[in-house]
Amino acid sequence: MTPDQMRDASLLELFSLEADAQTQVLNAGLLALERNPTQADQLEACMRAAHSLKGAARIVGVDAGVSVAHVMEDCLVSAQENRLYLQPEHIDALLQGTDLLMRIATPSNNPGAADIEAYVALMARLLDPLALAAPISTPIAPFMTESEPEPEALAPKVEELIPAAEPPPAEPPKKPRRTTENGERVLRVTAERLNSLLDLSSKSLVETQRLKPHLATMQRLKRMQNNGLRALENLNVHLKEHALSLEAQEALGDARRLLAEAQQLLVEKNAELDEFAWQASQRAQVLYDTALACRMRPFADVLAGQVRMVRDLGRSLGKQVRLEIEGEKTQVDRDVLEKLEAPLTHLLRNAVDHGIESPEQRLLAGKPEEGLIRLRASHQAGLLVLELSDDGHGVDLEKVRRSIIARQLSPAETAARLSEEELLTFLFLPGFSLRDTVTEVSGRGVGLDAVQHMVRQLRGAVVLEQTAGQGSRFHLEVPLTLSVVRSLVVEVGDEAYAFPLAHIERMCDLEPADIVQIEGRQHFWHEGRHVGLVAASQLLQRPASQNSQQTLKVVVIREREAIYGVAVERFIGERTLVVLPLDERLGKVQDISAGALLDDGSVVLIVDVEDMLRSVDKLLNTGRLERIARQGSQVVEAARKRILVVDDSLTVRELQRKLLLNRGYDVAVAVDGMDGWNALRSEDFDLLITDIDMPRMDGIELVSLLRQDNRLQSLPVMVVSYKDREEDRRRGLDAGADYYLAKASFHDDALLDAVVELIGGARA
Repeated sequence: MTPDQMRDASLLELFSLEADAQTQVLNAGLLALERNPTQADQLEACMRAAHSLKGAARIVGVDAGVSVAHVMEDCLVSAQENRLYLQPEHIDALLQGTDLLMRIATPSNNPGAADIEAYVALMARLLDPLALAAPISTPIAPFMTESEPEPEALAPKVEELIPAAEPPPAEPPKKPRRTTENGERVLRVTAERLNSLLDLSSKSLVETQRLKPHLATMQRLKRMQNNGLRALENLNVHLKEHALSLEAQEALGDARRLLAEAQQLLVEKNAELDEFAWQASQRAQVLYDTALACRMRPFADVLAGQVRMVRDLGRSLGKQVRLEIEGEKTQVDRDVLEKLEAPLTHLLRNAVDHGIESPEQRLLAGKPEEGLIRLRASHQAGLLVLELSDDGHGVDLEKVRRSIIARQLSPAETAARLSEEELLTFLFLPGFSLRDTVTEVSGRGVGLDAVQHMVRQLRGAVVLEQTAGQGSRFHLEVPLTLSVVRSLVVEVGDEAYAFPLAHIERMCDLEPADIVQIEGRQHFWHEGRHVGLVAASQLLQRPASQNSQQTLKVVVIREREAIYGVAVERFIGERTLVVLPLDERLGKVQDISAGALLDDGSVVLIVDVEDMLRSVDKLLNTGRLERIARQGSQVVEAARKRILVVDDSLTVRELQRKLLLNRGYDVAVAVDGMDGWNALRSEDFDLLITDIDMPRMDGIELVSLLRQDNRLQSLPVMVVSYKDREEDRRRGLDAGADYYLAKASFHDDALLDAVVELIGGARA
């Protein structure tokens, strides 16, 4: 490729970017003008967009773009100067021109010269005052003025690229800087590089967590050396009563001096290592958060063209439909956005075709002629929540019932007793449609089942609700990102596995008496129904647990109507895991969707809950489901040490309680500082574990009160807080805490090691 060809290719790429941005402005502005043709700000925005495209097309030598943009600009300027009142025909033609400009900017889809000439002729007819009668009293002058070029000048010669009547469009051939709404520069980076950056930052975050066990070991070494120094001092006191030789006294002095110097050096280096570990973890977290934010895009990115699509589809069906969008700036992972485009488009087309009535029907029902579809996007508990509603006639439940019977999906007697919720679930079945004839929009049998399938691939869910005569509402929940997943990590066969929280109904401890036999299978009672019980070790093909604990750890998983309890060995805790795809050469691993790394660098496999439920059904159908044997209750041979956990978070409180119970401690809980203070004054405890930020009385006040009480001032105290800044740690320790643990770096071993260090084992 010659330098001139390379320059031309670069300019065409710039023109394509310019066209992409400006046609979005035109689409949005023209749709607004369709509702109110006299909006001055929208007319100005559309006119400037058309003018910019005309100038850009001149610079790169795209004559077709100049011609189309020029006649569009003429039309918009006439509307601005009240020489033309924009009618639906004008809006249609301007939107057609917008599409034509995008085709011109796409090298593989360039329109022919005949298309350009036909469009210019169309606009000339629409701008002819004799062709259309203006609905306003202001007389319409001819759209050509002396300052405007003649029709034959619409395709300018090379030497006339920049006419004297028009200023040059900015500084040409410089590459424009794309910016966000905040003025930040935008650069194009490949998806592979972003994925690599996120992978490296997540590994960096994991590596910094591995410093914490080393730091804890160094702290223990410091305490051991301190004890050794005290023992040497005691030995020195006892030896003073005996006559020692000069050499022995010098050797003892050297030992004391060397040990003291080593102790001082260890203290200094421990402080440096602690500071380094804290700063490294903070920077690694910021790096990871920044890398993750690079993958996030505003929800509006998936909506490009949807407002226009709804409008055009409505017109083709003889309906007036408007789409309103809320939460366009909601941030979502780019991979999720790409996968959401198809199901959202289908739901919007479905709402226009099935939901919104014709203008005549709407007027008879006391509704405005124009139908309204609303799409709301928001964040909720780590999920992207989408609500798509319309004000149409809703779902004809009796028609659904008749279709069920006609397709022999259910006997007539059963179909007659189906509730509204049950009837609506049939709409998500493959091949189910309420249309008898096939059209370009509906009736092909590829309906809501495809939407549900695509949403499930995103580890999400979709629910349909409707009100007869008032409209329907689709509620979708999908993860904000596919790169990370909130999970419950458990142990099965001495290995770690993670269950995504989105599929967990609850976690519970079952006593042997809670397990019942029904038709030869083990069940337990959960929310008014018997739930089947299966062993995770059998599903994941791990060796059966030799755990002698009386209680059984159970994760209750649900996927739509399927629900089972999966017995595991122990709960490790809740984690945010960076998803690492499995090697493609492995193919589909049964019951496993991906992998991840825990804080200590060990590998955890993420469970594919939908696949696991299919495995349970397979075991049930083949009769190979194994029973879970439980041992009887054990006699407690010694009193257990008591710990009070004070935290206003139910999740954290329960996690710490179960973790300590599993280790054998007797645990009581309090919901805030005041509740904890009342418990401390009325009962005896061996250790207090408290949060800082709590209602009524915070953790600092609680520890301060405890240290002022003669009976409680010697009670060991551990602070577990989300705050991990140095000043926050210092506040907790200054108030009288013996140990400070950050929830951000919290893991089970760290908590249990700290408890053992403070009060020893569970038995007195």
